[in-house]
Amino acid sequence: MDGIRIPSIQISGIDMRKCYFNPGCAFSMYKPESGQKILGMLKRYFGSVQLHSICCHHDPKLPHGATIINNCAGCDRRFRSLYKGIQTISLWEVLDSIENLLLPDHTGLTVSVHDSCSFRSKPQVHAAVRSILRKMKIETIDSPYSGTKSICCGDNFYPRLPIEKVTELQKKRATQMPCQNVVVYCVSCIKSMVIGGKIPHHMVDLVLNEKTEPQETRIDVYHDALNQYIEKH
Repeated sequence: MDGIRIPSIQISGIDMRKCYFNPGCAFSMYKPESGQKILGMLKRYFGSVQLHSICCHHDPKLPHGATIINNCAGCDRRFRSLYKGIQTISLWEVLDSIENLLLPDHTGLTVSVHDSCSFRSKPQVHAAVRSILRKMKIETIDSPYSGTKSICCGDNFYPRLPIEKVTELQKKRATQMPCQNVVVYCVSCIKSMVIGGKIPHHMVDLVLNEKTEPQETRIDVYHDALNQYIEKH
């Protein structure tokens, strides 16, 4: 995977008549109101973006040539690879491209970044995340296993592995983070970092100047609820 690179679409080439923001199922469960806040931010600073709330496991039911701005790395991968005529770009690349975007000041916060494994082949996303962190006055100390060398937080191994083994992997991944404070941009990664004894900060929460909440950390209970949400959306 370290050698694979997937380029992003040109932001300037997005047809704003067919531009949508999808917060992702996990984030919509986590903080549905925050998805609306990000949509409002996109409308204010970027253009007439519409909300798209269909799960990436289902037909997006969008016109050919539509662009989905994704918060979730898994959504980005599935929407662009499974559905013909759909193109995607990460929320972080879009936000980083906005010159006059107002962001909170987090001076004094030093973090490591746990990069989402589904974005491993997109270094431009890793760069955008760190650029936004710098704009918010956040210092970063990265793990050797970051960016294109990022390792799964452990969550993806459930239910293929027993919960006890998944927990071991979650703790192992957390210990690879040099800092106690860890930035993530995946809801499942929030839980893995908490289980590993770290303090997670989701990128959306940082952008909105809100506190990241672990919520349900029992992986079986969390995934049961997520699967039910996916079935309904």
